[in-house]
Amino acid sequence: MESIVSAVNDVVWSPALVYLCLGAGLFLSLRGGFLQLRHLRHMWQLLFQPKDNVTGVSSFQALSMTLAGRVGTGNIAGVATAITFGGPGAVFWMWMVAFLGASSA
Repeated sequence: MESIVSAVNDVVWSPALVYLCLGAGLFLSLRGGFLQLRHLRHMWQLLFQPKDNVTGVSSFQALSMTLAGRVGTGNIAGVATAITFGGPGAVFWMWMVAFLGASSA
């Protein structure tokens, strides 16, 4: 069983995963017409729009909850480790994957 898990682990955490993430993000960005850029101004308008009713959450509260669910201690430590080992190139690729990943988020 350990050898099977190790073989699957070697396939999943290989350079193929990087290409898969970049490819899927590029495909979804192209297919969606780069929504993450086209609707940037509208996003900022909605973010700071006052809340109309007393029930529910505001746009800013929804953004804060989403970020809290996505960013954790592991992500912060992972970024610090990537910068330490990879240098400025790691930051560039993190930005690229984040930009393309925004289309799937």
